[in-house]
Amino acid sequence: MDYTIRPVAMIVNSRKETEDDYWAEIVSEIRLEDDLPAEALDGIEAFSHLEIIYIFHKALDKPVVLGSEHPRENKKWPKVGIFSQRKKNRPNHLGATIVELLRRDGRNLLVKYLDAIDGTPVVDIKPVMREFLPMSSVSQPDWSSELMTNYWE
Repeated sequence: MDYTIRPVAMIVNSRKETEDDYWAEIVSEIRLEDDLPAEALDGIEAFSHLEIIYIFHKALDKPVVLGSEHPRENKKWPKVGIFSQRKKNRPNHLGATIVELLRRDGRNLLVKYLDAIDGTPVVDIKPVMREFLPMSSVSQPDWSSELMTNYWE
């Protein structure tokens, strides 16, 4: 099955290159594509958080990981499959992050806690609803908590 996904928005921020850590200070603007009406965002201000689905566009020409690798190529962490980590070199190069909505400004959204660089194409914007969050407690291996130590600093 062939399927085409087109960007619905573009990310504008001060982070120009991919970097794994220190995202807390980055505030991003999500600019709706010109061919979409501003009304597509109507009512979004009522939500505190959004889920942003985006394309790892700078990884499109890099080798895709289909098996397992060490997260961040760090040998002290175990080799795990691509679907057990959040690496950019995924089969479909899609990223997803839950962000805090600061405000809507017409066709644009100002958000924080978005770990995507300037120029990243956004393919979907979804409101976060409690009912779609985990119903039970989240568990994860120790290496993943260690990996995230400075991520949101």
